[in-house]
Amino acid sequence: MHASPIEPSELRADCGRCFGLCCVALPFGRSADFAIDKAAGTPCRNLRDDFRCGIHSELRQRGFSGCTVYDCFGAGQKVSQLTFGGQDWRSGGPEHARRMFDVFPVVRQLHEMLRYLTEALTLPAARPVHGDLRRMLASTERLTLRSPAELGELDVDAHRQQVGALLLRASELVRSGTGRSTKDWRGADLVGARLRGADLRGAALRGACLIAADLTGADLRGADLIGADLRDADLTDADLTGALFLTQPQITAARGSSGTRLPASVTRPGHWAAHL
Repeated sequence: MHASPIEPSELRADCGRCFGLCCVALPFGRSADFAIDKAAGTPCRNLRDDFRCGIHSELRQRGFSGCTVYDCFGAGQKVSQLTFGGQDWRSGGPEHARRMFDVFPVVRQLHEMLRYLTEALTLPAARPVHGDLRRMLASTERLTLRSPAELGELDVDAHRQQVGALLLRASELVRSGTGRSTKDWRGADLVGARLRGADLRGAALRGACLIAADLTGADLRGADLIGADLRDADLTDADLTGALFLTQPQITAARGSSGTRLPASVTRPGHWAAHL
């Protein structure tokens, strides 16, 4: 069992150790995010023989912005190098490839949970549930180490519900410590909402749909953003310091500026410069 949170490097994609699984296993449809249709299990036309993307530096310009906001949270290299022992899907035969493609989304979900659990363990206000968080972290990691057959039979949704309930307890402990009466917008439809300059400190925004919302100058310090959809949301000059469970894909999908204040867990996307 882990005595401390998992190393962050274990929960970040290392494409050099992956067999391009996200470029093959997952489907995507022609849209503003993807320039082409691609079925699950079919290699993207941009995938090279060495499992690298042939247009990686031009994804946004070539109509594949959806690829730039995807993160496997380290599942790709684990499935490639550990679960399947370094044997790629091309050399292992059709059945081997099918099993690998089936397992990858399962491990990806588990690694996303590991990412949130690890963050929760860094929150001093959540100390009353740190013991439960450590146990859940250890059990979730053990699930990622199961065989392909066992992973294929795993009820991921049931496990996610258990993890989600525990993360909610951690979030409530942190946000209640602000002494504020916070907004509860869990799962709210806030598409295009005008929230410029809004005081959203400690708000519960988990699962909220904030697509194209105007959050210019909004105060999101300590807000719970787990699962919130921030695609094309305007975070110009917004303050997300201490935001809970905010991930890099969420930030990369949004728009921001040099004045946007971010937690240390994420980095400022390079394409934000276009919106300065």
